[in-house]
Amino acid sequence: MSHPPAFDDQPLGMTVHSMPTAQDLAAPEQTRMGRWKMLLVLLVCAAPVIASYLTYYVVRPEGRRNFGELIEPQRPLPDLVAQGLDGARVNLRELKDQWLLISVAGAQCDSICQSHLYLQRQLREGLGKNKDRLDWVWLIDDAAPVPAEILPALKTATVLRVPAQDLQTWLSAAQGAKLSDHLYLVDPLGNWMMRFPALLTAEQAPSAKRDLERLMRASDSWDKAGR
Repeated sequence: MSHPPAFDDQPLGMTVHSMPTAQDLAAPEQTRMGRWKMLLVLLVCAAPVIASYLTYYVVRPEGRRNFGELIEPQRPLPDLVAQGLDGARVNLRELKDQWLLISVAGAQCDSICQSHLYLQRQLREGLGKNKDRLDWVWLIDDAAPVPAEILPALKTATVLRVPAQDLQTWLSAAQGAKLSDHLYLVDPLGNWMMRFPALLTAEQAPSAKRDLERLMRASDSWDKAGR
């Protein structure tokens, strides 16, 4: 009669490794918690900005239409160095943290340019208590001198020279129009986000002003005057 094989009556051999400590077990959990807390802080900080853009772009009352054309996708201020009338060099990205109402024209400033500069100033003044949240900007796309007679009217404007070819890599006109035909709006985050119709007239200015006022209201919780 066969018998089952005999097994050595020896204790099982076991290799004992060091056991994880409570601190080791807690470390991954603490890392995860830290990441969630950081994400929460970022969301809280960004919430007002996100909410304002949702209000303006998405949750718009029925029947509301923008007068200006929304730019999609938005285009950030380019990393371009411009030159002030005093010769000072300014990177365009330094203009962010304010709403910017921009016109483009040669330094000799023809009748369209003069009309735009007038409307830029009037639209800014028309914002009342919110006017300090918007800068009006004239981007000169050539090296010609600015006529002395228009300089006094530019005291509250930001006037910078930027080569035309550089501007064309950032701004664009509507089909059949030129860069100098439009006014352009840049938000405080530094994004070109709206283009007003070509050859804006004084009669159309109230419609442009309504767009500006809506944007000011939508961004009121996070955008303040001054850089």
